[in-house]
This record gives sequence, C-alpha cells and structure tokens, in this order.
Amino acid sequence: MADLDQTLAVALKGYAWLPDLRRRAGGGAVRTRVLGRLAVGICGPSAAQFFYGTGNLERHSALPDLVVRTLFGDGGVQNLDGTAHRHRKALFTSLLTDDGADRLAELAGEAFDSAAERWRGGPPVRLFDEATRILASAVSRWVGVPLREREVNALARHCAAMVDGFAAVGPRTARALAARRREERRFSKIISAVRAKPRSGTVLSAVAHHTEDGARLDPRVAAVELLNIIRPAIAVAWYLAFAAHAMDMWPRHQARIRSGDDDYTEAFVHEVRRFYPFAPFLGGRAVRDAFFQGEPIPTGTLVLLDVYGQNHDPELWPEPYAFSPARFLGREIGDFDLIPQGGGDPRTGHRCPGERITVAVLGTLVRRLAALDHYLPPQDTAIDLSRIPALPRDRIQVVVPEHAVIREVSASRSRALDGS
Repeated sequence: MADLDQTLAVALKGYAWLPDLRRRAGGGAVRTRVLGRLAVGICGPSAAQFFYGTGNLERHSALPDLVVRTLFGDGGVQNLDGTAHRHRKALFTSLLTDDGADRLAELAGEAFDSAAERWRGGPPVRLFDEATRILASAVSRWVGVPLREREVNALARHCAAMVDGFAAVGPRTARALAARRREERRFSKIISAVRAKPRSGTVLSAVAHHTEDGARLDPRVAAVELLNIIRPAIAVAWYLAFAAHAMDMWPRHQARIRSGDDDYTEAFVHEVRRFYPFAPFLGGRAVRDAFFQGEPIPTGTLVLLDVYGQNHDPELWPEPYAFSPARFLGREIGDFDLIPQGGGDPRTGHRCPGERITVAVLGTLVRRLAALDHYLPPQDTAIDLSRIPALPRDRIQVVVPEHAVIREVSASRSRALDGS
C-alpha cells in the first residue's frame, strides 16, 4: 500500500480517504504515499500528542505549495517553525485570546440582526453567503479597517474563495489565487498607510507595527498575517451553515437553544465542530527518526493526522455519527480530544489561536439563528464528503416570513462562549 501513490484517491474520496485507508489497515498507523512522498497516517489523542510534540515534526515543509498560495499566504505564521513560529504566534495569541473575542462576537451578532431585518418578507436567501458578509462586516470593524459595503462584500467573497479553493484543482483554485492576490494588494497598501500614523490600539495597528529582529514585517507579509485573522473569522460561515443544517434535521436542538440554555448552546457549538466536516487531516514532516505505536517514522516522512477520523472515533465519541450535543455537557475537553482546529496549547504550538473566536462567534450566531422565526424551503441540503471543504449543496436557503418574530436575545444568551 505504501508503494501506491494516493494523491488521486484523496481528491476522489475527500474526507473518507484517510479513515478508509486506516480501517483497511486495521485501524492503527498506516503507511502510504501522497504527492510522491512516503507518508504515515495516524489518529487519536495519542497521535495528536505525537503530532504536536516538541521536536517530532515541522509544519512549514509539509504544506503543499497550493495550500500556502491559496489558504495561508507566503510568509505567514503557518509557514514557520521553532523560535520564529513562537515569536510570530505570540502576536496572534495576544490579539485573539483576550476579551477581543467577546467584542468580535458582539459585532457579529449586531450584523446578523441587521441582516435578518432585511431578510424579513423577502425571497429565500442563502445563509452561507449572507453569513460571509455578516462576518466580513464584523471582523473588518473589529480589526479597525473601515470598509464600504461593496468592499465588505468583496472581502467576504474573496476570503470565502481562499478557503473554498485550497484543496481543489481547477476553477476553484483559480478563484482562490486571484482572490488572495487582490486582498494582499489591498491590505499591503492599508498596512503602509497605517505605518505612517502613530500606533493605536487596533488589531490593524498591532499587525502593521509588529517587529521581528528589530524590523517590521514586509508590508505584504503583514497583509498575509492580517488576512490570517480576517479569513478564519469569515470561515465561521461554514459552521453556521452546518448549525442551520443540524437545527433543520433535529429541531429539538433549536428549541433548547431558544429556551436560553447557555450550557447546551455551548455543547451544540462543540458538536457542530466535531460532527460536520471541515479539515480532513493535517500534515507535518518528521525531523528525526521516530516511532509511533511501533510504526517507524523515518526522517522526512510526511505524517498525516486524521482529523475527520478522530472527530468520528467511536472510542473517543460513542455513537460518533449521531449528532448529540449532550456528549459535551459536563465534559472537560482535553487538549488533544476535539481537534477541528488542531490540538495542544494554542499559545505555544500550532493549534489555531483563533479557535476561541470561532467558538465565541459561532455561539452568538447560533443563538441569533435559533431565536429567529424562519424556515428552509425545499432545497438540496446534502453534504458531499468527496468535496473539500464540504458544504450543503444549496448553501442553506432560508426564508424569514413578513410577520416573523425576531426575538430579542437577552444579555445572558448573547454571552460569548469561551470554549472552556
């Protein structure tokens, strides 16, 4: 199996590829070949600990060039390891893990309320597309970039294209590359203009004036890092579409969220992130000879952490293909258990420091959506697991009737979730 290159199989099978490969090999570590390179697929909390363990792997040399050029951007924090990564990561953790997440969630809630008023009595709207604009409006205000409506719409469209095209070859990739070029050019100019002004307390100013080895980042690299804050916030639209899908499939969850049960809402958010497909797997390159569960991993081997497989592992999550927020009630989530955005400590490792923002913003929008009288007209809500990233086919069309009640979300209900 290790001699057969699986690159085409990844493209054809999507999220099912690595779980199926591991299942056929007996469920443990599996040797294969991807992009012409020897690879080992691993899964489970112990695998995540190995993957993020100090000195085992490096990430920058494992990222395919296409992923860098579409999703992350050249020179961004995801391309760094060691001391350089820790120093750059400190910038993100200082901006994304404090009270700023609560403020962004508040802005997202306000933008959702404004959008919902526009939807009332109108034709069906695609919730996913609307959510990208809601989030683009909120995050641009939050980072301190004043944008006109058409610029917000362009930012939403471009950041969604970057995410949508990172694992494809063809038109989606072309759109992603073009979108990144446009936004990097735009934000490079904004960064240069901000540097001519005194430092302020905005996220934009912090990124623009960030220094390494006594020098500020190249304006294009600074633009890349600003987009590495903006783009993931807009990508929460995927999770909101999935949350709406779950509420439609199992209405009892919407009713309980609407009742104001904050603990259940938090559990629902975590279950959406576990149950629905987003990242299929993560990759790193072995920097030393190592073993995992008896499987030799020579230096240079590509190590693939099966994210989708772990999030559906029956040993970790009983009845993993049942959507059950209750599994998270009263459960303390380990650093290496729920890994849709990586594992370990976000302050020091490669776990996404924006995870708290994802949980906070999604929690706020889930409350708003549950409180909104709406229905889904006939449409195709199927989710194709061969497509990365996956999304309900019709992007969740929503109708808000003319006389719909848009219930006020109380202060306690709009409390931002911190994921703790």
